[in-house]
Formats: sequence, structure tokens, C-alpha cells
Amino acid sequence: MSSVVVAGSFNVDHVWRCDALPAAGATIAGRYSTGPGGKGFNQAVAARRAGADTTFVCALGEDAGGALARQLASADGLAVVAEASSEPTGTAGIYVDSRGRNSIVIGAGANASLSADFMDSNAGLLGSAKVLLAQLESPAETIEKALATAREAGVLTILNPAPANAPSSIGLLKLADVLTPNETEFAALLGRHVGERVEADDVAALDGASLHALCRKLSASTVVVTLGAVGVFVSHDEEQLRGDGQPYYRVAAESVQVVDTTGAGDAFNGALAASLAHAPEAAFNKHVRFANQYAARSTENEGAALSMPRMTPAEL
Repeated sequence: MSSVVVAGSFNVDHVWRCDALPAAGATIAGRYSTGPGGKGFNQAVAARRAGADTTFVCALGEDAGGALARQLASADGLAVVAEASSEPTGTAGIYVDSRGRNSIVIGAGANASLSADFMDSNAGLLGSAKVLLAQLESPAETIEKALATAREAGVLTILNPAPANAPSSIGLLKLADVLTPNETEFAALLGRHVGERVEADDVAALDGASLHALCRKLSASTVVVTLGAVGVFVSHDEEQLRGDGQPYYRVAAESVQVVDTTGAGDAFNGALAASLAHAPEAAFNKHVRFANQYAARSTENEGAALSMPRMTPAEL
């Protein structure tokens, strides 16, 4: 039995570190490195390194990138259940500046081949988890099938609606027990599904009651908005507080020496899933605080999947 199943993407990351992010038409010098990434793989590695027995469900090409995914997963004790694809394994081009900020371009490749039928054929695996975690770098209908299958089996479902420009539907959002957008993704969801126009840069500055009211317009019973250096905002349905004493609250950011923010959101999601699987009866705020600490620690290292710290939840 897997404590956490992560359904999603794997990419081979190509990373350039430079003083400033490149502007249109500019040619600048940078330092190159390559390694594993993809939101699904990042989150799966985070869940595994945060102590959860984890299985990663994905699609991989029959190429060096696919072999790399299997090799690195095996080294971390992460199980992989992969749909074979004739497309190349996914890739990402990442630019990181001297302040740790990043810009990313994704080539979906095999990730776009992950099918709803494959999720159907692995219904037993999805239903055996304590927590299912998914993102939107794979086809929306495939993720919807994964969430629906897990939900039907009584599994806690987490949807990280990333990236912000990925297609989604209210039906998809309704299948998430916990929705975990960052401020950009949150603003995009409000504009797409609720008709509320909120600038991403303004989300963190909203007062708690206003932000909670906006969260309640989305369909998940719990919405966790990650706000980077400002911390985290949690909003619950009043009838489903998940052990918390209040329907909404903020958790402050941890103080760390930031080297690279790539994958920090993925670190948060993987750690949150691992913590919820570890102690499902604990108050939700304890899981959020652990995930917040874990994500902060991940920014002290370079890279995406390989930056995930080995740090397990305290006794909750």
C-alpha cells in the first residue's frame, strides 16, 4: 500500500544561472546544469524524502530521460508506475537569477500522453493510497480521472492547480479536498471560474476576511494559497475545519538564506501530502506548518527534485 500516490509529470530540467533573467532579444552569459524536474516528480520526491511511502504515476519516453527518471526514483526508494510513450520524455528550460527568481519554459513531450485509460487501469493503486496528489502538467481529463477514482475510494485528494495557464474546470476543482494554488494560480482560477478579477500581486495584501471569501468561491473544502516570501493562507469550509479552530488563518514564511526558489511550491505540496498521510488525525495547521518549513528548506539548495531536503514530520 502506498501512503501517497502522486500523478503527474516528469521533465529533464536544463538550467541556466545568470545575474538577471534574460530580456527579449538579449544574449547573456550563464552557468549551465541539468537534472530531474517536472512538478509531479518534484512532488513525489518531496513526499518520499518527507517520509511517505510514495508511488509516482506518470508517462515516460523510451529514451535517456525516461531512464534517468527510473534511476533517480530507485535511488530514493520511490516507486514508478509509468505509461510508455512514443514521445520524448518531458523537458524544461529554466533561468534562475542572482536573487533566486526563475522563469521556466516547458516541453510537455510524454507528459501530454498520460491517459485517463492508464489511470483506470491503475484504479487499485490510486484507491490504496491515503493521499492522492496531482497537478496540471498532464492532460486535465487524465487528472480528473485520477482524482475521481481516488475520491470514490475514500482517498484524500490534493490538487495543485499549476501551472496557472493550464486548462481546468469546476468539475475538476470539485474533486479536490484540498486545493493548493500560489497567488498567480489563485488569481487565474478566480478569473476563469468565478469571474473575479484580482491581480496576483495584490493577493497577499488582502485582509484575511476578504481572501477567505474569495477562497470560498472556489469548490474545494480547503484552499491553501502559497504566497512565497509572505507565507501561506489557509481557508476552510465552515463545516470542514479539518481539526483547526478557525476557518481561516495565515502562517508566516520561514527565515532562510534563499539560493533558488525553483520547486519550492512542489516541496510544499509533497511535504503536505506526506504529513497528511503520516498523521491524518492531526489538526490541519500542523501539516501546513511542516510543509511551510520543508518548502523553505528546499530553497537553500540549487535545483528542483534534487533540492528536496530529507526532513520528516515531527510527531503530530
